[in-house]
Amino acid sequence: MAKFRRNHTPQGSGSGTAVRVGLFAAIITGLIAVYNWFSNSPANLPTDETKTEEVVTPVDKVDDQEFYLPTSSTGAIVQHKYYTLSYNERHEQAEWVAYVLTRERLQMEWQDRPDLFEADPKVRSGSATLSDYRGSGYDRGHLVPAADMAFNTTAITETFYLSNISPQARDFNKGIWKELEELTRDWAIKFKKLYVVTGPILKDGGKGTIGKNEVTVPSAFYKVLLDLSDPDQKAIAFIVPNEVSYDPLFKYAVSIDEVEKQTGINFFPELMTRELERELESKFNRDFWPFSKKKFDLRVNKWNKEE
Repeated sequence: MAKFRRNHTPQGSGSGTAVRVGLFAAIITGLIAVYNWFSNSPANLPTDETKTEEVVTPVDKVDDQEFYLPTSSTGAIVQHKYYTLSYNERHEQAEWVAYVLTRERLQMEWQDRPDLFEADPKVRSGSATLSDYRGSGYDRGHLVPAADMAFNTTAITETFYLSNISPQARDFNKGIWKELEELTRDWAIKFKKLYVVTGPILKDGGKGTIGKNEVTVPSAFYKVLLDLSDPDQKAIAFIVPNEVSYDPLFKYAVSIDEVEKQTGINFFPELMTRELERELESKFNRDFWPFSKKKFDLRVNKWNKEE
């Protein structure tokens, strides 16, 4: 699919509320228009092999991912059907993955996890291999969680490409990172739709490398969440060290600006007006994002102690 990007320039000097309502309507209209154009393009008409794979529902209109892609430091953009990533060959993993998470999809019947990790056929330079992780002491940590894409077989299978995998400490992967992933799904159900970008912190060489392909072990991971639903448009981000944690998750909440500072990535550079971008990326309000005491207690008392 071609990479469409649209600049949204401020319209007049009306109130913030008017700008936000107009912005969101424009985004939705643009998403539907471009989706329809591609859906009817001859190159995208279903073949005999694909036309019965799944029923396209209205929620698929949000899959025109070019509207919210971050910048790429490598230019190695890989677009799968349900998420997009920027691959960093030097570190043998994605520097970010980006997708839309919706209530409708999360409430669909879950498909079985394939648990079959494989090289990403779309990464031209070649992705990491299973042997890189074998015996390393690190988990094969998903950036796009399988549970976020469990609504159909294609979507969940795509999450097992090794381009979507990063070395994670086991008690991090099974602990605080699991808590954040579960909360993100809770928030998507509550707010109906979230834009999600996730990736590793790779600066300063991380914690060294593993395997023959020298896969960098990140020092931390980030998750950026954006809700453009009116009337309470909001954003929040997290930077969580790649290690066990007994601290509340909200302690790791930061602004998107802070993640941009740590990674050098510009998130959502062409999705909204500069005014709204500055407002949403420079600050956050934890009160808008309900945290779960029950999940925190479960992590501290159970998940952190599992082998």
